[in-house]
Amino acid sequence: VGGLASVIFGILAFMKPLIALLVLSMFFAAAILVDGVSNIVGAVQHREKDGWWIMLLIGVLGVVAGGYALLNPPVSMMAFIFLVAFEAILLGVFLLMLGYKVRQATSREWILYVTGALSVLFGILVIMNPAKGSVSIVYLIAGWALVIGALKVLFAFKVKNLPERAGEKFSALR
Repeated sequence: VGGLASVIFGILAFMKPLIALLVLSMFFAAAILVDGVSNIVGAVQHREKDGWWIMLLIGVLGVVAGGYALLNPPVSMMAFIFLVAFEAILLGVFLLMLGYKVRQATSREWILYVTGALSVLFGILVIMNPAKGSVSIVYLIAGWALVIGALKVLFAFKVKNLPERAGEKFSALR
């Protein structure tokens, strides 16, 4: 069922990328809001601990930012786009650093260099043109959802009778 949902999401995201971006960014904003509420509850429950007020401030920030983003979808969409861009840049930098670290252990560190450089380039291009970058982000997520969903569905068909077959194998071992 999860695989089918991923496939359907992927298809719909390819057909309607702007709506998919809106949905993704709203979930992103909601996650920030829920995290903020959780931090506030945790801080209040542990107010006898040192530093509880820092968690409270983090929680308040999450509630304010998440709530504001939920009430302002364009803000939420831009925040999501820039978060993905900055994450791609940081991932790329980390991959470049990893390539440098493993260069003596393998002759294939160039794969890390290429992957890191492409990730940094993608992030920079998204920042330079967020509108086109947002469509690219949605298409990447949609493609990922299609592939993962299809693999989950395929796996489900392969293991459909697994409980019965496993039971028979275990009975034969006794």
